[in-house]
Amino acid sequence: MDRKKELKQLYKETTIEAGIFQIKNIENGKIFIGSTRNFKTLNGLKFSLDNGVYINKELQKEWEKFGRDSFSIDVLETLKKKDDPYFNEKEALSKLEDKWLEQLQPYNEQGYNIPKISQ
Repeated sequence: MDRKKELKQLYKETTIEAGIFQIKNIENGKIFIGSTRNFKTLNGLKFSLDNGVYINKELQKEWEKFGRDSFSIDVLETLKKKDDPYFNEKEALSKLEDKWLEQLQPYNEQGYNIPKISQ
């Protein structure tokens, strides 16, 4: 029973980090840029790809074609959270993702992202 309490406490103390990640196809160099409010969810992303249910159909198709060993998943930047009651993590994460999308341009033959429509 002590082990269970110990694991529960360890879980509570683990910090949740948000940020930007990249999935890169090593075979053809195409990339996908995404954001997450918790980097621990990247395991779930791999699970979705392995089971053929990921929302990005082009990435899913190539994951199945080349296999999981042909892809790397890397953290590009961790969101620096501000100690401000008005800090909007979701908005800050979106701006950070836009910065990386602008910088890397992972569209068409360069990547799997779909360009955002300007409003």
